[in-house]
Amino acid sequence: MRTVTGPTDHVVVVGAGLSGLACALHLLGAGRRVTLVERDAGPGGRAGRVGLGDYLVDTGPTVLTMPHLADEAFAAVGESLSRHVELVALHPAYRAGFADGSSLDVHTDGDAMEAEVRRFAGPAEAAGYRRLRGWLERLYRAQMRRFIDTNFDSPFQLAHPDLARLAALGGFGRLDARIGRFLSDARLRRVFSFQALYAGVAPARALAAYAVIAYMDTVAGVWFPKGGMHALPRAMADVAAAAGAEVRWSAEVSTLERSAGRVRAVRLASGERIPCDAVVLTCELPAAHRLLGRAPRRPVPLRHSPSAVILHAGTDRTWPHLAHHTLSFGAAWERTFDELTRTGTLMSDPSLLITRPTAHDASLAPPGRHLHYVLAPCPNTAVGPSAAAWRDLGPRYRDRLVTELERRGLDGFADSVEEELLVTPLDWTAQGHAAGSPFSVSHTFAQTGPFRPRNLVRGLDNVVLAGCGTTPGVGVPTVLISGKLAAARVTGGSATVPRAGRSSYRRPSTPTGAGAHDPS
Repeated sequence: MRTVTGPTDHVVVVGAGLSGLACALHLLGAGRRVTLVERDAGPGGRAGRVGLGDYLVDTGPTVLTMPHLADEAFAAVGESLSRHVELVALHPAYRAGFADGSSLDVHTDGDAMEAEVRRFAGPAEAAGYRRLRGWLERLYRAQMRRFIDTNFDSPFQLAHPDLARLAALGGFGRLDARIGRFLSDARLRRVFSFQALYAGVAPARALAAYAVIAYMDTVAGVWFPKGGMHALPRAMADVAAAAGAEVRWSAEVSTLERSAGRVRAVRLASGERIPCDAVVLTCELPAAHRLLGRAPRRPVPLRHSPSAVILHAGTDRTWPHLAHHTLSFGAAWERTFDELTRTGTLMSDPSLLITRPTAHDASLAPPGRHLHYVLAPCPNTAVGPSAAAWRDLGPRYRDRLVTELERRGLDGFADSVEEELLVTPLDWTAQGHAAGSPFSVSHTFAQTGPFRPRNLVRGLDNVVLAGCGTTPGVGVPTVLISGKLAAARVTGGSATVPRAGRSSYRRPSTPTGAGAHDPS
């Protein structure tokens, strides 16, 4: 594995999102002095927090899987995730509602899910689910250590027996077709393939290998941190500071001082100069490239994932058919992905994610009130409406969403809203997200694994990248891994060895039929 050369005693980590915080903790555990620089007033990055009156709103991801990856970062400095964040295992992980009025609870326990599939679609589909679960487990084992949790220096690293195992599992076929080998019910196939949207590719075109995301969602388990998702980066930041990190909030980086192929110091917009031995940039790729003075050459331009419109609503009521996470599918499917990724039009029959965090933490809202987070995928600004167009389009689309929610059983939603925040590609663009998408670079084959933007910077010996724009990719588990991998580039070895003690969260084992692991 290639690593940063020369001294690495003092590392400046730019950005206190999940990847930057994970990187900082792993570096601290390896004995490095760390200065953490963040342009915002507090930690989180995408996983931020905003107040809407007396409502506390998570501005980013709402689904937490693979918490052992966060615990590894805490363990690096002799701490544990469970000591700082209370996690609630969600049962069901999701509730799926369909256009025909049917619904399905998605359980991560194998026996419970088999029984639910049998109720929903009959014994043949239940048997298919069991086979699918076994395949997902084998797929995870074939990919995780060799292709996800690893630093790539060359595509030749793919030449490993695990590649043959992945091919034998059908990982290089198409996701939708592979899921269809196990399940014939179109509704069930959606439950195990919608995750391709996280990777920015339609299920009909996504590699079957990306079913590993479905493994994380539907087998390994889904958790909710008390206090909201922002409780995780807040705890990571507090532990990093207690472990010796020097933290600078509201500190934007203006330039990197370079000489002889190395960054010698980081300069802040305030004029302050921070000398350093190495730098880890976890900011958005366009911002990182501006600081570096150039972007790496690629045969074709980077493609970005679809974007999203999010309606945060504080309401005076809730609806009993909503779980903590509810997937509300429209009747359309292939057409939906075509609209999102090709024609650039808004979903004519939307599929939505509705999250109700107050289902497990009433303190996020005033007494007797509720929070609802409604995510509607939409085209990014490279293929769909421009960022500026959303100034007028946003309010109209918000009204369309509310009408659709009421049509799908959230009666009185419009009248229930006391506080709200609408986030559109205009807002994502203002935050620096390329193509107006918070989901960054999509996971096409040419942007996956060793073909994704590398975390080492050509021409500079002591700069490393982390975050969803680089390896391994988009999502809470993968950005936590990206921080660990960036730290390993600096330390020259594994960044998972803790200063004292070991992670208290086990990696998911995968015996067929095993249920979700308890986080305690």
